[in-house]
Amino acid sequence: MKQRRRDLLAAAAALIAAPWHDATAKASAAAETIARITEGKPLSPGRIYMELAPLVENGNSVAVKFGVQSPMTDADHVRAIHLVSEGNPLPNIVSCHFTVLSGKAEVMTRVRLAESQRVWAIAELSDGSFWRTHADTVVTLSACTEMI
Repeated sequence: MKQRRRDLLAAAAALIAAPWHDATAKASAAAETIARITEGKPLSPGRIYMELAPLVENGNSVAVKFGVQSPMTDADHVRAIHLVSEGNPLPNIVSCHFTVLSGKAEVMTRVRLAESQRVWAIAELSDGSFWRTHADTVVTLSACTEMI
């Protein structure tokens, strides 16, 4: 019985000492991810849109819609759209790639959000330019957390 109590106390101590603050990405990790995506090229505001609720009850399944108005021709089309999170353990939460055959550069999906945070949408166009927008959301019940 004493061994069971010691094990329980050791488990509780380990849980309390767990590095919870390191379980999410920092804004700098998101910035590094964006720099990696753009290969250091400048980001311009506009052209891309994103719909993300400002208040989310459950971070396990958050609806998001994003896209770029584009004719999707050989000369002018969207190559990719990336969603980058400032609060998830892994910042790059979605990457969608398009071709002229896609017809439309728009996606509706659900993502997991670890906490209240800013989410960036980065679009890469066929001319090599990058465009950005962002949305802030408050998450009342977090997701993406691991217990160590």
